[in-house]
Amino acid sequence: MNEILNISAYKFVSLDDCAALRERLHAEAQRLGLMGTVLLAEEGINLFLAGPAPAVRDFVSGLQADPRFADLAPKESWSARVPFRKLLVKVKREIIRMNHPTIRPQAGRAPAVDAATLARWLEQGRDDEGRPVVTLDTRNAFEVDYGSFDNAIDWRITKFSDFPAALMAHREELRGKTVVSFCTGGIRCEKAAIFMQEAGLDHVYQLEGGILKYFEETGGPHYHGSCFVFDEREALGQQLQPQAEAQ
Repeated sequence: MNEILNISAYKFVSLDDCAALRERLHAEAQRLGLMGTVLLAEEGINLFLAGPAPAVRDFVSGLQADPRFADLAPKESWSARVPFRKLLVKVKREIIRMNHPTIRPQAGRAPAVDAATLARWLEQGRDDEGRPVVTLDTRNAFEVDYGSFDNAIDWRITKFSDFPAALMAHREELRGKTVVSFCTGGIRCEKAAIFMQEAGLDHVYQLEGGILKYFEETGGPHYHGSCFVFDEREALGQQLQPQAEAQ
């Protein structure tokens, strides 16, 4: 029976107290018996945690009491056991490494498209202004191999910091199209969309909440395969169940 609640969430927001915040969040997660990873940086927070539902929800409520995280909206899935072996709360230079310090989503996001709108665009083959729509996978090649949107652009990058060079090499192929960047939960495609805007592409969106939110809200039309996740479940099917259970 799936009684373990798994959450993932991120927010780009300026944090000037990462060390103190790390101590507080580590103590709270430890008190509640949660396992997983919380990353903190001056640009924001990124977390993956699992445990009994009341404990996870208590942790989220505590986070949301901080005005900086009041609108944090975790994506949820369930499992029979905790898919993490330990608890890590770490301070990093970036919550997702891109090696482009001028890309600062906390200063302003690129436009986002919600799951239902993307599903409609993919069904009709164009956006609401008649432009052709392409999906751009910003994940690493091995993740893409588990599954992706039909006909998604895949540049076979091996790490996210390779994305800027790949974009510059292929930028002209994207002109005149509506480009929707996507990733597992939204964090990489948010930075990617801003980078594409700064590279001079006019019609760029990020998929709000990433693949996992798309699965949750639409059931996954126009997506084939599963979605790799960075824990012991390995991959989730379109019903947000571990791959072995989804088959």
